[in-house]
Amino acid sequence: MYAVIGAGPMGLAAARNLQKLGIPFIGLELHSDVGGLWDIDNPHSTMYDSAHLISSKRMTEFAEFPMRDDVAAYPHHSEMRRYFRDYAEHFGLKRYYEFNTRVLDLSPEGDGWRLTSERDGQRQSRLFSGVLIANGTLHTPNMPALPGKFAGELMHSAAYRSPELFKGKRVLIVGCGNSGADIAVDAVHQAASVDLSLRRGYYFIPKFIKGRPTDTLGGKLKLPRALKQKLDGALIRLLMGKPSDYGLPDPDYRIYESHPVMNSLILHHLGHGDITARRDIQRVDGHSVHFSDGQVADYDLILMATGYQLDYPFIAREQLNWPAGLDAPQLYMNVFHPEHHNLFMMGMIEAAGLGWEGRNQQARLVALYIRQQLAGTPAAERFNALKRERAGINLDGGYNYIKLARMAYYVNKQAYLDTLAQHIGELERQLPVEQPQPVNA
Repeated sequence: MYAVIGAGPMGLAAARNLQKLGIPFIGLELHSDVGGLWDIDNPHSTMYDSAHLISSKRMTEFAEFPMRDDVAAYPHHSEMRRYFRDYAEHFGLKRYYEFNTRVLDLSPEGDGWRLTSERDGQRQSRLFSGVLIANGTLHTPNMPALPGKFAGELMHSAAYRSPELFKGKRVLIVGCGNSGADIAVDAVHQAASVDLSLRRGYYFIPKFIKGRPTDTLGGKLKLPRALKQKLDGALIRLLMGKPSDYGLPDPDYRIYESHPVMNSLILHHLGHGDITARRDIQRVDGHSVHFSDGQVADYDLILMATGYQLDYPFIAREQLNWPAGLDAPQLYMNVFHPEHHNLFMMGMIEAAGLGWEGRNQQARLVALYIRQQLAGTPAAERFNALKRERAGINLDGGYNYIKLARMAYYVNKQAYLDTLAQHIGELERQLPVEQPQPVNA
């Protein structure tokens, strides 16, 4: 019996692929329903009222369960919650799950894993043959310390829900990933003033070009990496201008070497004076914030849009091959432990355009590997040797990703998909002859 931790998109994909190959499992989910962070009613969700998908639906959906035609190109979070609930219902996945269940500890024991969980105040300890960890990467806020003491409200974007929070306040937003950009645009309509402090530059990409979702354009012609970066960078400058045209720092790296911001509204509001660009924070004193360019301004609220830390609180770092000082576990394909053949990190991956189908293919590979492993095939042994040899090697496709914690588990979409396809093909060709039987809860 295997365990799947989490019922968000990645957990559901893992459950679906184990189901298809007849591998017995149970799922454990902290919330009362599926959907993970996409369920804004989940007290552990980091969703906010205005949030939409940042990749288009056709580039994101599960291939075997397309989103409805009447759904917008970039669906609202409420539509995504419905999508995952429908997915779970369609494939009968809920019956495998124990909801309202917190995983407290996961430790190796013999050839398996001892999992301790709690539900309704009752603890339970069970031994599993293997575990697929799919509890997500966006639940523990990264909250850098401010240089000084702020007298106003200080919060992380993870706690933000609606723009009424900003009503009549002087607001400073620190950081500008996709959530930070969304929240800055929200704040414009309620706050007395909105400032945006950035340490480094970002590439801003519109969601639509000529009425079509941007991520559906191009890709048919495979260009060399350097040429693609040059041409796409020039196209973005032609369409959007440079960030410095709006008072923001220009990127000190080439396009695709960090995750871009899919938002053009923030540039619109910067250009209209609704948002004021600020440099990096030098120090804080009461309500006053001093910036690195010598400017000073007063604020009532500082919102830190500074991302998240990888966090798996129920398992020791050494069991994840996660050395001190490194920002992420050292695994093959961000999934496979070099020594543990029955522990899998599902969804610990970021890549522009990978979508849920790419993550579904990751789950497919894991399920195929488990089948081969259970059968003791030579294919499983070859894969075991490969993952020992290649643990920690990043499938970056030759891109020079910036050295930040949030990029520690970033991969190149095409390099990752190609590697997935290669391994899936090899393992499928050598599957045991017996056909898998559907598993019951």
